[in-house]
Amino acid sequence: MAALTELVDLLRDAAPVMAKGAGTTVAFAVASMVGGLVLGFPTAVLRVAPWAPLRWPAALYVSAFRGTPLLVQLFVIYYGLPGIGVEFTPVTAGILALSLNAGAYLSESLRGAILGVGQGQWNAGFSLGLTYPQTLGLVILPQALRMAVPAMSNTLISLIKDTYLVSVITV
Repeated sequence: MAALTELVDLLRDAAPVMAKGAGTTVAFAVASMVGGLVLGFPTAVLRVAPWAPLRWPAALYVSAFRGTPLLVQLFVIYYGLPGIGVEFTPVTAGILALSLNAGAYLSESLRGAILGVGQGQWNAGFSLGLTYPQTLGLVILPQALRMAVPAMSNTLISLIKDTYLVSVITV
């Protein structure tokens, strides 16, 4: 009985701290997901563009951020960039690193969804006299976004799990 009382006391004392930590985790994940979508959406569009000079920088960004560990990215942003005069607060650096990483993964999810829409849909848009950007925006993207939702949900779940890494930069 005494052990149960101690456990209840411990949980009562720890609950506010755990609630604050959960709130911080959700805030980091949501902010990083929004940032990732802001970066990932145009990157995905550039990756499927018919013009190679637009695809190369987007491919370089995706390769760099998907090919390096998130912890290394976090260290470079928080500890490395001040060496060239760019400093961030720990919270800003954490959200930036998570957003850049999520943006690379989200762009690939969106790119795959865009490529998953049948060629006939592109042809239908062009046959209606739509330009490439109009066809992409009015015909392809609405269908692709519906297909990308499960993969984007997985990215959000990964972000929630990866937020623990910001603790290494004093968050």
